[in-house]
Amino acid sequence: MDRRTFVAAALAAAASPARAQAWPTRTIRWIVPYAPGTAPDQTVRVVAEAMAETLKQPVIVENKAGAGGNIGAQLAARAPADGYTWVYSATPMAAAMAMHRRPGFDAMKDFVHVSRIGASDVLLVVPPDSGLRSVKDLVERARREPGRLNYGSGGVGTPAHLGAELMLATAGVEATHVPFKGAVDAVNAVIARQIDFSLPIFQVALPHVAQKRLVALAVAGPQRNPKLPDVPTLAEAGVPGVSLVSFGGLSVPAGTPAPIVARLNATLREVLARPELRAKLDNGGLIEPSSPEQYTEALRAEIAKTERMVKLARIELD
Repeated sequence: MDRRTFVAAALAAAASPARAQAWPTRTIRWIVPYAPGTAPDQTVRVVAEAMAETLKQPVIVENKAGAGGNIGAQLAARAPADGYTWVYSATPMAAAMAMHRRPGFDAMKDFVHVSRIGASDVLLVVPPDSGLRSVKDLVERARREPGRLNYGSGGVGTPAHLGAELMLATAGVEATHVPFKGAVDAVNAVIARQIDFSLPIFQVALPHVAQKRLVALAVAGPQRNPKLPDVPTLAEAGVPGVSLVSFGGLSVPAGTPAPIVARLNATLREVLARPELRAKLDNGGLIEPSSPEQYTEALRAEIAKTERMVKLARIELD
């Protein structure tokens, strides 16, 4: 490193704490790589409002849906690392590393992962007039009518997609995947009988199950959800080895100054501890803030888990 480069680097390092101390001084944008009205979008809007109050600057939510969350992630990865662009990172961001040969970003290199926000079970649902009342019914119909059933997800690499493929592979049956822009669209397609089943995250499915617009056959998690205590897990229903939990959180572009990351983490933890905010987010999921290190490791583990699922379900990379 020559003297000029060394001096420039030293000045930049010295200026970083000062910039962080002044931050934020203007509007922040929070990219949600999913469609408006989806569970991540709803969660982010509640949290963004609280964060804006604490940071005393507007936090504007921008929906950049498409490609299972990859489009929004690509946009965030290219943004300046100055604390004014955030992204809602989640299991699909990690899954993209194992699902796509060229996702357009690197979940581990292009971002600093600030904190997890929450986690959600995944629920297997069918239309109420489908005649299906158990996972066994679904598997038997798929076996009787090979290639006839189809299922929807919020996109390639989402928990709904991977979970369904693993479930089908474990049961030894097949169904056709129909990707949508988000879990809400997939659920609406189940309600409209355009597809036969889906595995949306719990928050999206629960209101429709409560209104009897959907029938819940199983929880794709390690244990039953207290919101639906009578619904068995997939393992209890005869399909072991399919345990899915969808989680999401806050990430920023790589290179964001450490003091800003620390302040973001502290602010997020503070707002997630508020009883009134937790009440707004009480829809069957768990609120689980974490350290940056814990969230980073959770995403890293999700990449490894997805790689195993891709092999077991024999999904071809695109």
